[in-house]
Amino acid sequence: MESLFSLDNLISLLTLTFLEIVLGIDNIIFISITASRLPKESQAKARNIGLVLAMVFRVILLFGISILISLQKPFMHIDTTYFKVAPTGQGVILFIGGLFLLYKATNEIFMKLEGEEEHSTKAGKAINSVAKVVTQIALINLVFSIDSILTAIGLSDNMWIMIIAVVVSAVIMMAFSGPVGRFVNNHPSLQVLGLSFLIMIGFMLIAEASHGSELSILGNSIGEIPKGYLYFSIAFSLFVEFINIKMRKRNKPVDLKR
Repeated sequence: MESLFSLDNLISLLTLTFLEIVLGIDNIIFISITASRLPKESQAKARNIGLVLAMVFRVILLFGISILISLQKPFMHIDTTYFKVAPTGQGVILFIGGLFLLYKATNEIFMKLEGEEEHSTKAGKAINSVAKVVTQIALINLVFSIDSILTAIGLSDNMWIMIIAVVVSAVIMMAFSGPVGRFVNNHPSLQVLGLSFLIMIGFMLIAEASHGSELSILGNSIGEIPKGYLYFSIAFSLFVEFINIKMRKRNKPVDLKR
C-alpha cells in the first residue's frame, strides 16, 4: 500500500487521470448529443448511465488485459493483387465503431439542419427511448474503452493505478457532464461542431483499424493519424468557437431541431 502512494505512482496516477479525461472528451460529446434527443428530465439519467458504463467497460478491460492484447493479433491473412490485409479483433471493433460514428454524426447533422424529424408517435417514442440511447452509448463506449485502455497500458504497468485513474476520471466527467451537456445543447453551432469532431474521430478510428490490420491497397499502406494532431485541432476549433459565442451572445441563436 505504501508503494502504491509513492511519488512515481502518484505522478502516474495524475498523468493517467488527465489522459483519461482528455480521451473521454469525445465520449462526453457523443453522450451529450445523443442524450439531447431525450426529454430534459431523462437526459441526466442517460448521461450518467453512459459514463458509468464507460467506467465499467474500462475496468473490465483492465482485468482482461491478456484478452485485449490477444485482439491485436491477426486472425487471418488476405493477400490479393489489389490489396493485402491481416485483420485483428481490435481492428474490426475500431472499424465498425468508426463507421457507426460517421453514420451517427452525419445523420444528426442532417436531421438538425434539414429538420427531418419523425412526426408519428411511434417513431417519436422510438427516438426518445432511454433504452435506445443507452444502447447506442454502450456500443460506442466499448470502442472508446479499448482505445483508452491500450493507451493507459503504455503509460503504466500498475493495475491499481490504472483502475483508480479510470474511476476518478469517470467521477470528474460525471460531475461536469451536466453543465457541458447543457452548454452544448444551448449553442446550436457548438452542436454541429461537436458532431464534426465525431466525424473526425470516426475517420481516425477507421484509419487506426486499417493501420493496425496492415491494410495495403495497390501497394499503398494506410498510415496512422497521430492523436495529438486530432486533439489539437479540436482544442483550437473550440477556442475559436468560444470566442465566436462571446462575440455574438447578444444575438439570438438559430434554433436547431432536437
